[in-house]
Amino acid sequence: MIDKENFAAIKKSLEQYDSQRELVIKKSRDVLKLSKQVIYAVHRGDVKHADTLAAQMKKELKDLLGLCSVPELAFEGSASIAIQEFVEASAYLSFVKSGKMIPYTPDLVDTSNYLMGLCDLTGELSRRATNQAATGNFKESVKAKEAIEEIYAYLLQLDIRENELRRKVDGVKYELKKMEDLVCELKLREKI
Repeated sequence: MIDKENFAAIKKSLEQYDSQRELVIKKSRDVLKLSKQVIYAVHRGDVKHADTLAAQMKKELKDLLGLCSVPELAFEGSASIAIQEFVEASAYLSFVKSGKMIPYTPDLVDTSNYLMGLCDLTGELSRRATNQAATGNFKESVKAKEAIEEIYAYLLQLDIRENELRRKVDGVKYELKKMEDLVCELKLREKI
């Protein structure tokens, strides 16, 4: 028959995992909320506030990673998405402030989530390009398009086997096409 003590240990282990998982989900939501706020502040042009939020977001991410004592938790849905959103928001803020992307930092993010966050960033860059064109800041539109182009060129150098990442790379291709069309339209109208 079943060893009752062994079964009780399994039950306790599962309960501990589930409890830890709930904490990870909660902390992931905190990171997600802050990442959205960072992006929104940057789009509004409030970089100072975005910097403050980004510092909070980084602290929350470190707390989240500390909760991921069981390795599976770090790569489970909510934590993985939070890491991607952290990369997206941090990279977008960095791009607007300095024209550069944040580097890959293995102590904060894994490779796959970093790359997926960069893929997601292209959507925000596309939005920025469109918004900047609408206000007559055409050079910023071109700069955002060039950043998307560079991200896509680097992604094409990788042998991507993961389905979700491959799908996101396809999304980058779509964003790049939209930006090429925008820049072409600006050239035709002699805005650039």
